[in-house]
Parts: sequence; structure tokens; C-alpha cells
Amino acid sequence: MRLSTEVRGDVTVIALEGSLDSRTAPQAQQEIEALFPEEGLVLLDLSGTTYMSSAGLRVLLLIYRRSQNGGARLALTGVPEEVHDIMAATGFLDFFTVAGSVEDGVKALTV
Repeated sequence: MRLSTEVRGDVTVIALEGSLDSRTAPQAQQEIEALFPEEGLVLLDLSGTTYMSSAGLRVLLLIYRRSQNGGARLALTGVPEEVHDIMAATGFLDFFTVAGSVEDGVKALTV
């Protein structure tokens, strides 16, 4: 799992690449939290995510909770179809704004 970050206007975009599973989830969570602003707008770009296990879903939930507690707004983009289906079936999508592209995610967060 690799993470990269960029800032687009007022939005911090954190891109995840690779598998997010029980082996990589703890480190990914630490790295995301280190990049995550206390307040502000954050877009998690999952378009490079090749696999996500329940441990990866847990990371998303913990990041969501952190954003709620800290005053940040969070959205997802590039959610792979398989992950999207699992998130829909488990109710996870109810927690997130999901956009089809980084540009759409930035727009959704800044309105």
C-alpha cells in the first residue's frame, strides 16, 4: 500500500494505491492519520486500490469517525466496483459522500 497526497484548492487529496488488507491496514491508517488535517476538506482517492478486505473497511470507518470528531469533511472517489458493492450492502456508503472522479469529489466538498 502506497499513499500520496496533493492539495487542490482547499481540499487535501489522499490517494491510496495497492491492497488495503489486514497486513497493510495498520500502517495505512497511521499514514492517513498523519496526512489528515484536523479541520478542513479531505478526499480519499481509492482509484488505485486493487483490493480491500474488512480490515480496509475498518480503516475507512475509523477515518470517517476521526473526521466527524475533528471537524473535517471527508469524501471518497474512485471506489472500485467490488468495494462499492460491499460498502452499499453493509451500509458504509451512508457515511460517505462518494464521487466519480477527483474533480467531482473536490466540487462536492467545496459546495
